[in-house]
Amino acid sequence: MRDRHDRVGAIEAAIRRSPVTALLGPRQCGKTTLARQVAARRSAIYFDLESPSDRRRLENPELVLGREQRLIILDELQARPELFSVLRVLVDRPERPPRFLVLGSASPALVRGVSESLAGRIEFIALSGFDLAESGSESWERLWLRGGFPRAYLARSLADSVKWREGFIRTFLERDIPQLGITIPAAAMRRFWTMLAHYHGQTWNSSELARSMGLTDKTVRTYLDILTGTFMVRQLQPWHQNLGKRQIKAPKIYLRDSGVLHSLLDLHDRSALLGHPRVGASWEGFAIEQVLAAVRPSEAYYWGTHGGAELDLFFVVNGRRYGVEVKFSDAPATTRSMRMALEDLALDHLWIVYPGEHRYRIDERITAWPLQAIGELPAALRRP
Repeated sequence: MRDRHDRVGAIEAAIRRSPVTALLGPRQCGKTTLARQVAARRSAIYFDLESPSDRRRLENPELVLGREQRLIILDELQARPELFSVLRVLVDRPERPPRFLVLGSASPALVRGVSESLAGRIEFIALSGFDLAESGSESWERLWLRGGFPRAYLARSLADSVKWREGFIRTFLERDIPQLGITIPAAAMRRFWTMLAHYHGQTWNSSELARSMGLTDKTVRTYLDILTGTFMVRQLQPWHQNLGKRQIKAPKIYLRDSGVLHSLLDLHDRSALLGHPRVGASWEGFAIEQVLAAVRPSEAYYWGTHGGAELDLFFVVNGRRYGVEVKFSDAPATTRSMRMALEDLALDHLWIVYPGEHRYRIDERITAWPLQAIGELPAALRRP
């Protein structure tokens, strides 16, 4: 497995550019490990804001932090949202303002004060668990089954991985969400999260989920936004343009980590996964996450019409339009839906990502691309 030197370099570049660098991602995805690697390369002081002793050290934060000339690392900053206004005061000082690396497991949308306090002063870096570039492309089945959380992926046995994920889900519901000041019963959120796992890869329908749970549309939308803001769920937004066709305008919902998805669906080994009706949806979500990790487009969408045409992933790179269709098949072929997406969206190229071993051109603008070679896709985007 490759280490994360590339990510450490990206963090250090952001620290040089911006007074405050925010490393955001789900709990247990490796943020603290990366931050400590950054600290080892330079003079830095570290505060864990979930540690009682570190919280006591920061009882007078402006005085303590204002004296520092070293890089200041604040881990789990969403536990002390009042510090964002302190950071603004410190980085606006004319004389030798400090640099901050802040770590968080909640998006700015969930932590009040981030955008208002630090607008124009902060750079965000998103971090997830391991991807294929780190696990090695030959390990894609293990990564798919176990997910990318380091402790789940690296567990000594599959049973240990399952146990870790079950503990992660329980801790997330019982501790992490309440620490954000969100008062939702753990049992209700667990039920919603499990139900969402069965809707993985489908278009969001708040009314249907609300009826199933006996809740209001607004309540289930709140639950969805919380799971999105804590990096558990991806809402893939629809792309729509003036085509003279009725296009779908609701997001598609994916659980971002395939291992957590499999735990919520009670799929604990390869045979259970391959025999489950949602195996194709699981593969689709996993492949989409790997494509996004490799390509890193500024924005990504899906596209669909009420007439049945659909494209799993659509993005623009350097002014060129690209599409990705995911197929859990050994020998994928083109479909009428792909042809419609190719023409209606004026795609420069469409890739069919599948679990095979060979890449081959199906059409002048359509290529079958094995997931194992997804790391080479960015180079293909740069070709004329």
